[in-house]
Amino acid sequence: MLPDPDLIRPYGPLVRRIEAEATVIGDQILKIDHFLNHRIEPSFITEMGQELAKRLARFEPSVVLTAEASGIAPGLVVAQALDVPLVYAKKYAPEVESPAIARVIPSPTKGGETKLVLSQRYIVPTDRVVIVDDFLSNGRTAVALVEMAREAGAEVLCASFIVEKRFKHGHAAIEALGVPVCTLAQVEALENGHVRLTQP
Repeated sequence: MLPDPDLIRPYGPLVRRIEAEATVIGDQILKIDHFLNHRIEPSFITEMGQELAKRLARFEPSVVLTAEASGIAPGLVVAQALDVPLVYAKKYAPEVESPAIARVIPSPTKGGETKLVLSQRYIVPTDRVVIVDDFLSNGRTAVALVEMAREAGAEVLCASFIVEKRFKHGHAAIEALGVPVCTLAQVEALENGHVRLTQP
């Protein structure tokens, strides 16, 4: 599957903020949690979510799917812009109404495993799903969400992310499932305390 250039076009305002403000730790960790997923700037998350929604509108989704917790903020903005519901797979105290679909995901950055659980009451076979999350790294969470939505009988149309670490190959893992990927910023490498991004 060849990437659609319109889905992975670098979003200038985000690229510039990452270049100016990101903290790079080693060659794996990029920290922009001061505006994206710990301290959230409402105006900027809205701007980024609306940009994702513009790119996802062509798929005519009926629901946005994400994972607790850092996917909820961008997912909510996208869902609001597209005027569809947001469903999130529970990660913390993951008790949901039966019947439920679950996946266990190894977490290399945090160690251990994470369990994602989704009630089949909220994703149904007629749904047209787009996935929204903050970061795409190795793709394990997104792959789990694709599998869970498909197990519920739904169609998965696209997986979208604010930031992609291209050197971690999650993009390829998702596309191997036949799902196109949409991203606003693409990190090519983290080197010597600096971030190298695909330029607009």
